[in-house]
Amino acid sequence: MTRCTPNQLAAQLGSGLLSFPVTHFRADLGFDEAQYRRHIDWLASFGPAGLFAAGGTGEFFSLTPSEVERVVAAAVSAAPAELPVVAPAGYGTEMAAEMARSAERTGADGVLLFPPYLTECDQRGLAAHVRTVCAATELGVVVYNRANGVLDDVTLAELVEQCPNLVGFKDGVGNVDAMARIRARIGDRLTYVGGLPTAEMFALPYAELGVTTYSSAMFNFVPRYALDFYEAVRNRDAETVHGRIRDFVLPYCEIRDRRRGYAVSIVKAGMKAIGRPAGPVRPPLVDLDAEELDSLTRLVEG
Repeated sequence: MTRCTPNQLAAQLGSGLLSFPVTHFRADLGFDEAQYRRHIDWLASFGPAGLFAAGGTGEFFSLTPSEVERVVAAAVSAAPAELPVVAPAGYGTEMAAEMARSAERTGADGVLLFPPYLTECDQRGLAAHVRTVCAATELGVVVYNRANGVLDDVTLAELVEQCPNLVGFKDGVGNVDAMARIRARIGDRLTYVGGLPTAEMFALPYAELGVTTYSSAMFNFVPRYALDFYEAVRNRDAETVHGRIRDFVLPYCEIRDRRRGYAVSIVKAGMKAIGRPAGPVRPPLVDLDAEELDSLTRLVEG
């Protein structure tokens, strides 16, 4: 039995900051379940509105389907009953549908649907991809709009009519015009989630478009800071938001932008900086070098 209906999931996700935990690996790159469970327990103590297991920050792209199921099961087991757990689904349409069924079996409350793997997609094909996954599960589905899975407002409006359990739209593109069109056409039928790398950079302008929440990777290693930042965004406290962007987020992004893939690597480095290491990243990602880690550690300590 699932713990949330799709509509309950949507309301809960839109009510607060969202946690996207890293996936802990041992030195041999195997899943470190014990440390991961401890991390979930620690994150939950700060009261996020939802927890997205094995998402982008959790290196979904480096996990096998059986590992995804294991990570999601660990998150479901470790999280308190009131904290909804959302599982990933992606790659080809049939694999994504199977992952959605796996999420349901494992006890997750929802599914984050990643873009299809590799190939270019027409809007009709993307719509079929989303419909197939939504039909494969009774869980609420949040579609991740990015890369080769970008939906326009007309296609998304059609999907909302066809798929009652499509309850969320996570934007990883940052096209304000497209986001405004979607929000105007669809209104409150969906919960809108900011999903750009280091979402704090875009949180304030996106809030004006009705994007009430976002995925905070920083929540992994500075959870109280992340929650205070989110509160300032919700209060439209522009002075506080811009000050925190200047003093922390911009220097953080400068380190993040030094290499491709560092949007995930820097989060695991942040875990190391606070004395709660999560192990290395898996290839094809690379870890921060010693100088970069030292710079990040000084930033976090400051």
